[in-house]
Amino acid sequence: MLSADAPEAPDLAQQVAGAADLCRQPLLHAVRPVSPGPLPAADGCSALDCSLTLEVRDAAGERQPQHDLELELFHSGSALNLTLAWLAEPERPMLWHGQHPVWMDASGRRCERPQDGMRLEALARRLRALLV
Repeated sequence: MLSADAPEAPDLAQQVAGAADLCRQPLLHAVRPVSPGPLPAADGCSALDCSLTLEVRDAAGERQPQHDLELELFHSGSALNLTLAWLAEPERPMLWHGQHPVWMDASGRRCERPQDGMRLEALARRLRALLV
C-alpha cells in the first residue's frame, strides 16, 4: 500500500511496502514518513536518509498497530544501513542491519534474535538488496 502522504515518491514507499508484504505475510503494510514531507526517491538512494513508519493491517483490512514498525534508512560512508523497531513495544529488541544483522536490547547491548525476528531479518536483507 502507498501512503497518501508521499505522492511525490511512490517508488520508495511501494518498494518498502511490497518487501514488507512479502516478508511478513499475511500482514499488509502502508508506508509513511515519520516527519511530514515527501519521501526521497528510491532511485536516489545514495542520498537516502529517512525514517519511515510501516503501518500494518490484516488481510481483512483491520488495523494491527501492535505489528507496526519504524524503519530508519541511513548511510555510513558508502554503505546503506537500516534499523527496524516495533513501535508499540520499544522494550523489544531492535534490528540493526548493515553488512550483517545485529539485534540490540533497549539499552543498546547486543542480544539474541527474538523468536519472531527471522521475518524482520528477511525484510532487512530484501530492503538492502532493493535500495543498494
